[in-house]
Amino acid sequence: MKFILIPDSFKGTLSSTQICGIIHEKVQKHFPGSETVSVPVADGGEGSVDAFIAAVGGEKVTVTVKNPYFEDMEAYYGLIDAGETAVVEMACCAGLPLVEDRKDPNLTTTYGVGQLILAAAKSGAKKIIVGLGGSSTNDGGCGAAAAIGVKFYDKDGKEFVPTGGTTIDIAKIDLSGRDASLKDMEIVTMCDIDNPMYGPTGAAHVFAPQKGADETTVLTLDEGIKNLSRVIAETTGKDISEVPGTGAAGAMGAGMIAFFDSRLQMGIQTVLDTVKFDEMIKDADYIFTGEGKLDSQSLRGKVVIGIAERAKKQSKNVIAVVGGANDKEIDAAYEMGVTAVFPINRLPEDFSVSRYHSEESLAYTVDNILRIIK
Repeated sequence: MKFILIPDSFKGTLSSTQICGIIHEKVQKHFPGSETVSVPVADGGEGSVDAFIAAVGGEKVTVTVKNPYFEDMEAYYGLIDAGETAVVEMACCAGLPLVEDRKDPNLTTTYGVGQLILAAAKSGAKKIIVGLGGSSTNDGGCGAAAAIGVKFYDKDGKEFVPTGGTTIDIAKIDLSGRDASLKDMEIVTMCDIDNPMYGPTGAAHVFAPQKGADETTVLTLDEGIKNLSRVIAETTGKDISEVPGTGAAGAMGAGMIAFFDSRLQMGIQTVLDTVKFDEMIKDADYIFTGEGKLDSQSLRGKVVIGIAERAKKQSKNVIAVVGGANDKEIDAAYEMGVTAVFPINRLPEDFSVSRYHSEESLAYTVDNILRIIK
């Protein structure tokens, strides 16, 4: 038999790689010699490069870039598909853990992300996948843009590199100096949220508080992103402020469209395309997937549903093993291609208790599913 293992992580408890390992072990116990294909899912955040390399093979390339405070640090990108595709995760040089007790989205920058993208482009890759998530920034991707040659000017004509607190000062943007190595480069940005650039559901209001912003700072950051949106529209002739996902990662989603000519795409669709999922499952008997909680967010095309919709076209069995499930959403999940949903929690315990038993709970649940199949 052939089993495809393609789960998302159970946030805060098990990584997708750990989950693949547990399911693989149980498959070999009940169906010795069966083929298992493990695809740890990358959601764009921390660990995305490792997940892609684990799924399809490849290598990590280390580069010296700027951290969120313009200080030198060692970061990396991944090369897969024999060097044809590069994977960049924003979190490895602009992530929240990097600022530790210095959280301040007024001052942090995505400059290092631009340096990584540029290094990946110069490596000879023909396509770059950029993962958004876990950022400490709210600069609309201006730092990253500056790193590839985009110039920003204030009302006095002085050039500067905007951070979250100075996006309000942008009066003019010049795209003409963009590095030539990015010309005709295909750049896909993994983005699983649909927030606009600014406003009540925008980058600053929704995400800046966790990055260290108080109420006053949130308002000034929001005004800054609104100003950035206006100048982008003046420069490119396109108002992208309401495009779903432009508010992702401190409005980095907007920056990827405006400065890198990238398209935003759901993370799972990027993963499925990259691992050639449609081809992979042609002779598969069962597909195991899962996530921490199956809920209304899941139905908007995240991991489980993204997989199920593709598998449904080939009439494949999709088993979702999840931390928890909202009963209201399960029928809809079935209609979208999920064959069965199995929450792993075996006792009526609060998450604060059950989270410490996630490994054995998952193993017991998968063991039982495989017993039924056998």
